[in-house]
Amino acid sequence: MDVRTLMRRAAAHYSDLEAVVHGDRRLTFAESWGRSLRLANAMLAAGLRPGDRIGVLEDNSIEAADLFGGAAAANLVRVPLYPRNGRDAHLHMLGHTGCRLLVVSGGHAAEVDGIADELPDLEQVWVRDSGYEDWLSGHSDTDPDLDIDEDDNFIIRHTGGTTGRSKGVAYTHKAWLAAGRDWFYAFPPVEPGDRCMHLGPISHGSGYQYLPIWLGGGCNVMLDHFDTRETLDLMEREGIAYGFMVPTMLNAVVQDNSARGRDFPSLKCLLIAASPIQDATALAAREVFGEVLYQGYGQTEVLPVSMMGPRQWFAEVEGSTPLRSCGLALPFAEVEIWDEENRRVAANEVGEIVARADGMMSGFWNNEEATRERIVDGWIKTGDLGRLDANGYLYIVDRADDMIISGGFNIWPAELENAIANHPAVIEVAVFGVPHPKWGETPHAVCVVKDPEDLGVDEVIDLAAQELGSYKKPGGVTIQTEPLPKSPVGKIKRKDLREPFWAGRDRRVSGS
Repeated sequence: MDVRTLMRRAAAHYSDLEAVVHGDRRLTFAESWGRSLRLANAMLAAGLRPGDRIGVLEDNSIEAADLFGGAAAANLVRVPLYPRNGRDAHLHMLGHTGCRLLVVSGGHAAEVDGIADELPDLEQVWVRDSGYEDWLSGHSDTDPDLDIDEDDNFIIRHTGGTTGRSKGVAYTHKAWLAAGRDWFYAFPPVEPGDRCMHLGPISHGSGYQYLPIWLGGGCNVMLDHFDTRETLDLMEREGIAYGFMVPTMLNAVVQDNSARGRDFPSLKCLLIAASPIQDATALAAREVFGEVLYQGYGQTEVLPVSMMGPRQWFAEVEGSTPLRSCGLALPFAEVEIWDEENRRVAANEVGEIVARADGMMSGFWNNEEATRERIVDGWIKTGDLGRLDANGYLYIVDRADDMIISGGFNIWPAELENAIANHPAVIEVAVFGVPHPKWGETPHAVCVVKDPEDLGVDEVIDLAAQELGSYKKPGGVTIQTEPLPKSPVGKIKRKDLREPFWAGRDRRVSGS
């Protein structure tokens, strides 16, 4: 099976039902699929060939739906860029995947102005401006009906990298379909007409829900920004059945004064994922939304791994603490806890979480060394430290690597360290995650200088924001003259620097 064939079938069966909504614009399945075919033909007419990579920088919109279906119909591989990233990250993601085309929404055009001059493989940049609709209507909506194999690549998503460079994770059509199927395995069934709310971009995490909703005859309702009152209003007005929020969004929504007393009769499933959640946030959300909360765990490299619905999440289970868990292993995923010698440990012993599932990567894009480090005997090493109890609940207690999850976004210390080290006053620098009341975690930088007068805290924060994007900037900075603590072989001991900030907490990850 491939994505194009299944999307085409759904478009035929549910042709008159609403498929995509953004603001005041509403499209039926027939209308949305027709636009996707026009875009597919436009890309093929421009010289793109099946298997070519196309970068995309966009927010949620009708046009984003055009590209989701259009790339599938033309058998092209999407490479989503992150709007919050800086230009250097865009260059890397486009460059190492060899993208021949970049599609950009008008609001992000300035961020990539002239970028094709810096990338030899990037032949075209298309900006969706005011002429897009007329341009699109000028292309045929005849299905190109290409031969597509289930093992053809469908999308390349990027994850962070400990060297400061993100790594590409390619999904085949088969793996992407399997990931979507497994996400929805524990959910109430999707029925024609069900409506799914997308607060995050469908080019990223929320996209795992876009396709299963389409294939089930549901409607994807998209927002291009997050506002608590607008989110609650839309959930009521549109009769939302499914949704996905990171814990920071959920916490903001339930803290809104208008949240309680609203009615959500159509709501079946509200998935919370991407970072840890605090007990108080989960319990408050249960009061607002009822018995519809689901929590899932996975990574770009392998997903989904675990899941639990409200009956498991808020249960009293002897020998388990479900409220602190990230779910039960899904029926079609395998999860184990390994020690440092890659041996499975007993129940409740802490070690590295490893997993394998149909929705897992075959390897990092053009990076065999990193692939060998992360895939061992067919298992993905997640870099998270955790434990499995005797009842099968999975708990995350720390990270084996140094990744920081802030507001649902992955931040790698090396990225920040590389940027901050460019300041001439910085002799050495270490970055690590510390608790934050709103974002769960935030980066903290310790900078060693010869003279503290040579460096200001705001300088460090502004430098990081300018180079990497505002969401990666440190939440705090320590400036000192003492050298950083190091191991006997000279490696900076980030955990020693981090530990005082986490004193009194029973785990070294934090949520919203």
